[in-house]
Amino acid sequence: MKKIMGYCTPWTVMPGDTLDVMVSTYGPDRYRADLVRVICGNDDPDLDIYREEEIAAPFAGEYPGREQVTVAGSYVTIPSSPLVTGLASFTVQAWVFPTTPEKGAQGLISNWDDATASGFSLTIDDSGAAAMRLGDGSRGTVEVTTGRPLAKRRWHLVSAAYDAVAAALTVSQDFIGPQFEASTSASATGAVDFTPAMGSAQPLIMAAMPATHPSGRPGASHFFNGKLDRPRLVARALNMADSVALGWNAMPHKRDASVVAAWDFSRKIGDVTVIDAGPNSLHGRVVNLPSRAVKGFNWSGNEQNWRHAPEEYGAIHFHDDDLYDAEWDTDFTYEIPADLRSGVYAVRLRADDDEWYLTFYVRPPRGTTTAKLAFLASTVTYMAYSNIQWTWQEPFGEVTECYWTTMQPGEVFLQEHPEYGLSTYDDHSDGSGVRYASRLRPVSQVGPKTDPVWNINADTHILGWLEEKGIAYDVITDEDLHKEGVALLERYSAVITGAHPEYYTTPMWDGLQTYLARGGRMAYLGGNGFIWRCAMSDAMPGVVELRRAEDGIRYRSEEPGEYYLEFNGEYGGLWRRLGTSPQALCGVGTVAVGFDVSGYYVRKDGSFDARARFIFEGIGDDEVIGDFGIFAGGASGSEIDAVDPMLGTPPHTLILASSEGHSSNTLIVPDEIGFNHAAMDGVQNPNVRADMTFFETPGGGAVFSVGSIAWPGSLPHNGYDNNVSRICC
Repeated sequence: MKKIMGYCTPWTVMPGDTLDVMVSTYGPDRYRADLVRVICGNDDPDLDIYREEEIAAPFAGEYPGREQVTVAGSYVTIPSSPLVTGLASFTVQAWVFPTTPEKGAQGLISNWDDATASGFSLTIDDSGAAAMRLGDGSRGTVEVTTGRPLAKRRWHLVSAAYDAVAAALTVSQDFIGPQFEASTSASATGAVDFTPAMGSAQPLIMAAMPATHPSGRPGASHFFNGKLDRPRLVARALNMADSVALGWNAMPHKRDASVVAAWDFSRKIGDVTVIDAGPNSLHGRVVNLPSRAVKGFNWSGNEQNWRHAPEEYGAIHFHDDDLYDAEWDTDFTYEIPADLRSGVYAVRLRADDDEWYLTFYVRPPRGTTTAKLAFLASTVTYMAYSNIQWTWQEPFGEVTECYWTTMQPGEVFLQEHPEYGLSTYDDHSDGSGVRYASRLRPVSQVGPKTDPVWNINADTHILGWLEEKGIAYDVITDEDLHKEGVALLERYSAVITGAHPEYYTTPMWDGLQTYLARGGRMAYLGGNGFIWRCAMSDAMPGVVELRRAEDGIRYRSEEPGEYYLEFNGEYGGLWRRLGTSPQALCGVGTVAVGFDVSGYYVRKDGSFDARARFIFEGIGDDEVIGDFGIFAGGASGSEIDAVDPMLGTPPHTLILASSEGHSSNTLIVPDEIGFNHAAMDGVQNPNVRADMTFFETPGGGAVFSVGSIAWPGSLPHNGYDNNVSRICC
């Protein structure tokens, strides 16, 4: 059982920057914090390669423990306005696409104060039907429900009208699903025997109901799963015909002066802002990263790019397990001193017999270097995998991964605390794919003493090797590259990647490509790199967006018509499908995946070419390379890459070595085949291999690639004295 967790922000700092540290304890009333430099994070006792260096820091010491609470769930919040609280007769409506109507009460549009029962709340009730509640401010309430459950994953125009003169409340749900489906349209009217108290000081909340956060600040509860489009508020009671006309009118405020607000979710896509297109400017903001750039109720299918037809992408998809910022209070801060060397560091937290590490990366001051070599930490990929729960959610996970599912303490903690969110490999509670992953929350697998296969722990095998060989290096990160482009890299003679630089934004790709074109040198010491295009946001820093369009390894499906990224409007998915393959960048691209047995490399003719002779100094002509390693016993495994001239491998690329020894559980990836057949595995198919390559660039640079995630796991073998290590030197 975990007794202490936390997170820190930002992940990348330089001298003079301030690191904020947030901590929560679960039982202990005291904890200790220390600073360590992470040298090798693999703590397998059989390997004896774990290394951390404790560093003096002003924050080191003991602190009082306390539990910090996070509430997941996305919604829209609109500041309180007298235009809302002063309503008498009114109509509130929205297009509603529920994805879990059976899940119980969920807020749609509410200006409700639960303490006094004042205001109104348009909801899905416990039966799954549209309902409206009014309160008198003295705990008296009336609720009218249509009494008929909304159809799952179908659009309805949901409206509620209160007529103060008639003292009546009408609720309706108008179904617009396919004609061959039974309609779930329904309406109901009830009497209201009091004057509603509309003076709630609570904000207007969409996709949830107003509530008080455990910290005491305003929050929300009863989160909605599904899409909302065109929410409207009108200062009069509309009859059914006028209500339908309002729902279909894109700009009702132009014709009807009684329209208080006409929110248009198609505006400011990619931002936290929600725009009221009406004259009263009752703008708001989204909370906890609901999905925008999604199909609206009027999507025709004629356009796939939301930027080309924003009026058809006017919906927001909300989830009760969305999370952007855990919003914990800061326990202490750390100003990075001028003499702290660049590297991977962690705040080590200990409480009773438990510990946790909050990893961060110290880079040199902007525009400077302290070494000729840079290690490029794949923080965007770490973020995409953070809090991954796929292996125990997927029924065929063990068959896919070829090993029994085991859970580390941090992963058990995630099952106990689902509010800390998911990875981009997981599905939301309503079955839709997770598109966003944030570092502003506790995350597992992004620190030492966690799973050594993925994320930073795999990369620390490279860091440990650099330290063992006395090779000076700086640490920089993907987020730095995204923000600064080639300017971050151009002062370095060479750049080393980690084991798995899978996710790349366009600025990252362009920066690295420009660096190589200008004479930079790169050692790609991993596999499955530079595969997926993703996006980051200036409006919401610390989050990555991923939409897996059409092809590639499908850990989850993407919604048709929603392949274009919210944050920047780019087409998502494989870089390969954009005509810019990894082979054109580094010589190789992913061809196969397998986790049970890793192979080894055999030298090819290219390794004897004079251009590459320096790489194989001390390596015998017939010497098998990497028939050992932490990852399934070899240097070629997990996910492997090979050359492909059709996809852009430069024609002068030398194939130095290729792997052999792969099992029948190492299979060609979907993007490499047009159809399934019986010879897709590593025993039968010669295309299941990793290619070790080298090529020079016209600018005087060069690229060396190994094409295997397992490669870094072979570096520590025999005290870092082995042929994998010698090749890297």
